[in-house]
Amino acid sequence: MDDKRYLTFALAKGRLADKTLSLMEEIGITCEEMKDKNTRKLIFVNEELKLKFFLSKGPDVPTYVEYGAADIGVVGKDTLMEEGRRAYEVLDLGFGKCRMCVCGPEKSKVLLQTKERIRVATKYPVVAKDYFYNEKHQTVDIIKLNGSVELGPIVGLSDVIVDIVETGSTLKENGLQVLEEICPLSARMIVNQVSMQMEGKRINDIINKMKACL
Repeated sequence: MDDKRYLTFALAKGRLADKTLSLMEEIGITCEEMKDKNTRKLIFVNEELKLKFFLSKGPDVPTYVEYGAADIGVVGKDTLMEEGRRAYEVLDLGFGKCRMCVCGPEKSKVLLQTKERIRVATKYPVVAKDYFYNEKHQTVDIIKLNGSVELGPIVGLSDVIVDIVETGSTLKENGLQVLEEICPLSARMIVNQVSMQMEGKRINDIINKMKACL
C-alpha cells in the first residue's frame, strides 16, 4: 500500500457531499475526520486507503478535476453543463435529482412559442444560451443573476428565467410556472483525464463498487 499515491476527491459542499460520503461508506470508504462539523481542516485523509478528500463550492469542483488538483469529483450536472470543463463524466449517482427549466408567468408561454426576442434571467448563462440559440433557435438577451432569479419576471427585469426546479413550490408561491423543461439533472462523478490513464484500475474499482450500490 505504501508505494501508492493518494487519490484525491473534490466534493461539492452541502447535501451532495453528505450523500456521497454516505454512499462511500457503503463500499467501505470512510473518512472519520470529515464527520467533525467543527473542524477547520481543509484536507481530510484516509491513510489506510491512500485517499484524500476536500470540500469546495460546486462550480470549482470541475476546475480542480480538470487541472489535476483532484482525481475524482462529485458535482451536479447543472454545474458540469455551465462550467464546460474537460473531465470524464463516469457515473450518474442518482441523487440530487431536479430539472433545468425555463420558467415564468403563464403569459410568457406565447413568447416562447412565437420565438420573439425576450430577456432571460439566469444563474446559468451558458446553459441558457445553448438552449435558446442551438435548440430553440430563438434570439434572447441573457441577464446573469447570482441571487433569487425568480425575482426577474416579478420585477420586470426579464420575461422568463432559466433555473433549477426541484419541487416547484417557490415558483408557485410567486405566480410562476415551468414553461419548458431543458433537461433532467442529478449528481455526477467526474474523473481527471490523466488520472484515468495512470490510476484506471483503482478508479474503476471505486466506480464499479459504487455502481453496485446504486
